[in-house]
Amino acid sequence: MTTESIATLNPLPTLLVVDDDPTFCGVLKQALEKRGFEVHTATDLEGGIALAEQVDPEYAVVDLRIGHDSGLILVRKLHELDANTRIVVLTGYASIATAVEAIKLGAVHYLTKPADADEIVAALHRDEGDPSVEIKEKPLSVRRLEWEHLQKVLVEHGGNISAAARALGMHRRTLQRKLEKRPVKE
Repeated sequence: MTTESIATLNPLPTLLVVDDDPTFCGVLKQALEKRGFEVHTATDLEGGIALAEQVDPEYAVVDLRIGHDSGLILVRKLHELDANTRIVVLTGYASIATAVEAIKLGAVHYLTKPADADEIVAALHRDEGDPSVEIKEKPLSVRRLEWEHLQKVLVEHGGNISAAARALGMHRRTLQRKLEKRPVKE
């Protein structure tokens, strides 16, 4: 049996990485290829959708914020294309609202950055929740509650900042500035 025929019988699982940081995409691509995946990358929403339609990935790692676009749009599209695609949403801007929406839209897991390749692979293969996750003793701070509320309203308006700002009764630029800040931890 030739190497080509073995590769045809045992093709590598396809994985799509979509993140607006090309350096991160390159580093993650190399790390995931070493772990046995055929990796395709895109740095914008349109490129991610086009690649998803072209390669029909078995796995996907999607950044929550792709430039000014919501990665949740891509999560929904990937799930529509193939409900069996195992999707992990990766973000530096974690919120309860976006985590819940990511799972509702078809993601199997939601990780905050920084996450290494081993954590991502483990999340891609995880089928159950973890009941041993630590429950915080103190409630969220007012600043964190504000962040969570802004994220919830933004998700409710499909990532449209202008519509979310109108619903919140604030100027669009004010909302943009608030969203550009990193969320407070608690």
